[in-house]
Amino acid sequence: MSDGNLRGILLVLYSMAIFAVEDALMKHLSAAMPVGQLLIIIGLGGMAAFAALAGPHGRRGLWAALRNRPVFWRTAAEAVSAITFVTALSLIPLSTVAAVFQATPLAVTAGAALFLGETVGWRRWTAVAVGFAGVLMIIRPGLEGFRPEAGLVLITVFSIALRDLVTRAIPASLSSAVVSFHGFLGVVVAGLVLIAAGQRPAMPDGSGMALLVLTLFCATTGYLAIVASMRAAEASALMPFRYARLIFSLAIGVLFFAERPDGLTLCGAALILAAAFYTYLRERARKQVAAAA
Repeated sequence: MSDGNLRGILLVLYSMAIFAVEDALMKHLSAAMPVGQLLIIIGLGGMAAFAALAGPHGRRGLWAALRNRPVFWRTAAEAVSAITFVTALSLIPLSTVAAVFQATPLAVTAGAALFLGETVGWRRWTAVAVGFAGVLMIIRPGLEGFRPEAGLVLITVFSIALRDLVTRAIPASLSSAVVSFHGFLGVVVAGLVLIAAGQRPAMPDGSGMALLVLTLFCATTGYLAIVASMRAAEASALMPFRYARLIFSLAIGVLFFAERPDGLTLCGAALILAAAFYTYLRERARKQVAAAA
C-alpha cells in the first residue's frame, strides 16, 4: 500500500469517527436547544473557518460563486439535508439514523443513471433495490415499531445524493474551501427556516457552549479530513472505509445513549452495507474494464 493511500485511509477513518461524534453531540444538544439555533451556530462557525481557509483570492469571489448554478443547487440541497438530518437526530435513535444514512451511495448510483445518463447494469440496480429493502426493514411502514421520523433520514439521503451529483458540475476553478463555505451557508439557511417556522432560541449554559465549540471542531476538521483524504489517495482505496461511520455510530449509541438496536434494524443495516459495498465493487470493476479496453 502506498504512503498516500495509507494517509488517505487514516484521514477517512478520522473523519468518519469525528462525524459520528458530531452526530452524537448534535443529538445531545438538541434536547436543550432548538435545532434551528443549533444549525445557525454551527453553520456560521463553519462559514468563518472556510472563509479564512479560502485565502484573499478565494474570498474575493466568495459570494459571486452562488451565481454558479451547481453551487446554488448544492447549497440548497445542503440546507434540506441539514433540516431533515438534525431533526431526525433529535427524534430517533442515533443508530437508526446512521443505518438509513448508509443508503446514500445507492441513491447516488440511481441518480447518476436517471439524471446523468450513466450506464447502470442490472446487477447494480438489483443492489440498489436490495439496499432500499434494507431501509424499509428499518423504517417498517405498516408494521409494529414503525418510525415515520426515519423518513426524514431518507429525505436526507436523496438530498445528499443531489448534492454529490451536482458537485461534479462545479468548475475546478472554485476551491474546495469556497464550495465548503457555501455548504455551511446552506446549514445557516436551514436554521433560519426552522427559527422562522416558530422555534424559539434558548441561551446555552457554560457546558452547552463548550459542547457547541466541540461540535464545530468536529464539523470543520471532519470536513477538512475528508477533502484531504480524496487528494491524498485513490477514491477506490478510500470508499470501503467510509462505511465505518455506521460502526462508530452504533458503538456511540449503545455506550452513551443506551440504545439497543433490534434484530430487524441490524439486518436492515447489514443489507444496506452489503448492497452499497457491492455497488462500489461493480463500479470499480466497470472502470477497470473500460481502462483496459
